[in-house]
Amino acid sequence: MIPTYNRERLIEETIRSALAQTYQNIEVVVVDNASSDDSWKVISSLAKEDSRVRPFRNEENVGPMRNWKRCFDEARGEYGKILWSDDLISSDFLEKTIPLLGDKDTAFVFTAAVEFDDATGREICTRYRVGPTGKYPASQFIRESLLFGDFPYSPGCALFRMADLRTGLEIDIPNRLGADFSMLAIGNDLLLFLNAAARYSEFAFVNEPLSRFRHHSGSITVNSGNRQIYYSAAKAHFLSLHTTSSGLAGEFRALLMLVTLALRVRAKTKFPSQMLYPPNVVPPSPRWTAIPALAARLIRRL
Repeated sequence: MIPTYNRERLIEETIRSALAQTYQNIEVVVVDNASSDDSWKVISSLAKEDSRVRPFRNEENVGPMRNWKRCFDEARGEYGKILWSDDLISSDFLEKTIPLLGDKDTAFVFTAAVEFDDATGREICTRYRVGPTGKYPASQFIRESLLFGDFPYSPGCALFRMADLRTGLEIDIPNRLGADFSMLAIGNDLLLFLNAAARYSEFAFVNEPLSRFRHHSGSITVNSGNRQIYYSAAKAHFLSLHTTSSGLAGEFRALLMLVTLALRVRAKTKFPSQMLYPPNVVPPSPRWTAIPALAARLIRRL
């Protein structure tokens, strides 16, 4: 599934990387969010060339989150893979991930990912080296994601069951920041992972860089300077709905205090860490002894 907006320069390469899968039983759902460039022309041309491409176009721009939902609504398969319209996947992505999702106890599968520079093609780094290919406790994903471990926020490197994508999608996130998450689409992506992990006992990981994330000026990730604030608010929302150990909740609160301190230093932005929790939620007491280790994690992420 490829949600897209104004990607006429990149969308063809993205779609072709999906069509090049060695696993053949696929459909490529592309939803254009009323682009003002020639994205739709490129998408329509590829659909005429290959019947596996199923193109859809919104009559008006509905925002990124509702465009994701349109992708989910139009998909007909049992499994779903979100492919951002500026990213790529290896031809054997599905071949190597689908077998790991056959187990009913597995929430999702994700792979290592390469970030590359759009202008030069140079590989910047490889992300998500969890360990050997295999299954891991879902509780590990939840803990590492909440505490800034090197686990994915974006589902662009993952394969899910469509039922879990539809159930786990949160169009908006209650917050005290005055943010419209339906238009930001930052934090909602991580909740797809967290909401699925909360319902299963395991996740799976493929220790091969089968996903490629493009680093360019038009990327949401590159342009979202406050993304850790929004991700922190999404994590606090998740914690408010799911029972976890008091230790993890306390560690997370301590981490949020560090996040707000870093913003105070770097961006001269001052607000208390409780502002990152949803309305009417009383934050837990911070676990002060965890701060040194959490500070090291935060530095790596920022």
